[in-house]
Amino acid sequence: MSQAARSTKRRGGGSYVCNACGARLPKWSGQCPDCGSWNTVIEVSEHPEAPRRGGGYAGAPSAVESLEAVSAARESRRGSGIGELDRVLGGGLVAGSVVLLGGDPGIGKSTLLLQACAALGAAEPVLYVTGEESPQQVSLRAQRLGLARTGIRLLAETSIERILPTAEHERPAVMVVDSIQTLFSEELTSAPGSVSQVRETAAQLVRFAKQSGTCVFLVGHVTKEGALAGPRVLEHMVDTVIYFEGEAGSQFRLVRSVKNRFGAVNELGVFAMTDRGLREVKNPSAIFLSRHDEPVPGSVVMVTREGTRPLLIEVQALVDESPLANPRRVALGLDQNRLSMLLAVLHRHGGVGMFDRDVFVNVVGGVRIGETAADLAVLCAVVSSHRDRPLPLDLVVFGEVGLSGEVRPVPNGLDRLREAAKHGLRRAILPEKNCPKQGVEGLDLVPVRVVQEALDAL
Repeated sequence: MSQAARSTKRRGGGSYVCNACGARLPKWSGQCPDCGSWNTVIEVSEHPEAPRRGGGYAGAPSAVESLEAVSAARESRRGSGIGELDRVLGGGLVAGSVVLLGGDPGIGKSTLLLQACAALGAAEPVLYVTGEESPQQVSLRAQRLGLARTGIRLLAETSIERILPTAEHERPAVMVVDSIQTLFSEELTSAPGSVSQVRETAAQLVRFAKQSGTCVFLVGHVTKEGALAGPRVLEHMVDTVIYFEGEAGSQFRLVRSVKNRFGAVNELGVFAMTDRGLREVKNPSAIFLSRHDEPVPGSVVMVTREGTRPLLIEVQALVDESPLANPRRVALGLDQNRLSMLLAVLHRHGGVGMFDRDVFVNVVGGVRIGETAADLAVLCAVVSSHRDRPLPLDLVVFGEVGLSGEVRPVPNGLDRLREAAKHGLRRAILPEKNCPKQGVEGLDLVPVRVVQEALDAL
């Protein structure tokens, strides 16, 4: 067979696609050249694209209108019956929106959506499309959780060509698809869960949601790294992306929004997993504080901000002698590189070195802190553990630390102080520029400008 014939056969039979980013490759490779992921290139067999008719643009031009002439009325929302879920979604469900929910296996994705369907089914039609479980399994879960099963329509199907006509006939206000990796289109020959199948079925569901006004929930699998499985374009196609987070063995679950076209991102909803399903936690600050009976070294309370909600979080540090030539730096819930940077600042501008010490830092409750307001609290906890001197139980610390040793202000400082005062804290070490002139009732404020001032205040 000639080289041209082999090339033609290769183009007609199949191609290689990266399962992480969706890039097409001419041949198999161990590493994707576009995104750098390893062992994600798979062979897919698809129908060749139909040739385009005509050589140029055909048809009437599309209508163009002025932005100021477009109505800017606020979108109407409906409550899901779960307050913490509404908070993450930006206030409730929006007609025609597509929400992608991802999380580890068994963390509670199906349980949360089934509870929302039970709350919505009493007033509006709801369609639950199950591709991983049988209708009997879904019914048993609803019975075990004590949910009302009236108003929920079940469809056990994985073919998108059969799901969409059924949904058009049922006309549901909310449709749940569990999960997007189990669906397939009969027009493609690749297996369900492949890049092409996920992209095609998601595109058809998004088109259906926009045309019918149905709010569609898509359950997505995650990889071992914690990212949503499938092509990255999946997150761009949907309106909202929320992640289910939680530590193994912990009863608390966190629902975090990382993309939302109808509300603020990085909103956080807190749930507790019980034998009756997921229960909302109205006061999440209380569950993230250990409330020791007596002060202990290496523990300090800080105020972080998740979306529009300030949260009291306990930061713990353990400093110990290291038997290794290169001492360990372990950070759980924080960026490990930032911890190394803060320890360098502590030595250079605070006079406290950790050359022969292992440093372990943990954020209680499995929360991940991505903002810089935890810098000053981490340094205070590390110094407290290093000197074996406990900090007061009623102390709260927050602030960003720069490389020159300055303590920088953080956003929404007044809201953080009010949250601390509401939970009975009495003393606050904070950046000088975050200190309100009128003060906060019940709080003794200690403004600092540099790291050394904060250490002296301890």
